[in-house]
Amino acid sequence: MIHTNRIGAARSDKWLYAVNYTFLTVVLIIVLYPLIYIVSSSFSSIEAVVSGRVWLWPVEFSLEGYAAVFKHHLLLNSLKNSLYYMAVGTAINIVITVTSAYALSRKDLFGRNFFMMIFVFTMFFNGGLIPTYILVQKLGILNTPWAIWLPLALIIWNMIIARTYFQTTLPQELLEAAQIDGCNDFLFLRKVVIPLSGPIIAVIALFYGVMHWNQYFNAMIYLRDPQLFPLQLVLREILILSQMEFDMVADADAVAAVVGLGELLKYSLIVVSALPLLIVYPFVQKFFVKGIMIGALKG
Repeated sequence: MIHTNRIGAARSDKWLYAVNYTFLTVVLIIVLYPLIYIVSSSFSSIEAVVSGRVWLWPVEFSLEGYAAVFKHHLLLNSLKNSLYYMAVGTAINIVITVTSAYALSRKDLFGRNFFMMIFVFTMFFNGGLIPTYILVQKLGILNTPWAIWLPLALIIWNMIIARTYFQTTLPQELLEAAQIDGCNDFLFLRKVVIPLSGPIIAVIALFYGVMHWNQYFNAMIYLRDPQLFPLQLVLREILILSQMEFDMVADADAVAAVVGLGELLKYSLIVVSALPLLIVYPFVQKFFVKGIMIGALKG
């Protein structure tokens, strides 16, 4: 009887695995195909893209789209700016997020609930665009990199994630043992908390890095000098310029060529903007998964 039940259970497990693998394969195809299509289209000719002949692999291999992107005189400088904004901005974010999250994770912090309420309040209410612009102007950081960094110096949701990690991962006994040995709060944070919090720091660093890399709205509002423009803003200008050229062309053949180039540019711009993050992500993936799961397992 027991042997029969085991056989039945094993067969049901096989069916369950088969259904799961089939479902995951379908999801993988749904997610992966648009990425493959974008990359393949970016390496195809204008005629192949416009006529819809690109399905999976590049058709009539061409680098015309990338040539149109990289011939812009501000592209390389904007790429350097984006890397600079992302590196410095993420460092500022990490310092502010870790210190505030650790302080709010301490049960002996006077007024902890009040401060937490103030932080959460800012998630739902803010001054709006015009007051924020006036504040940036009054601070004297308009048209400087600080206009990119300071308004985004702290994302409350990331701080809450870090605070939850500290509360669920760092035992109170560890702090008490360190205090007995004469360790103050700043030394405990630097010598104990930060070394033990590598996964969550990697997670929020990835969140902040992606945010700085993709954001262009603050740059569009606060920056006027083209030499300070990030990559996303320059790529937006390239796409807008291609559409403006379409409006100024009168010849039918020239219009078709400009329209085709505009379509090709869309795919090339997506690849150029996403490629750096795709290169970096595999190196932080293990920390990302660990940091996300630890809170779930210990909460």
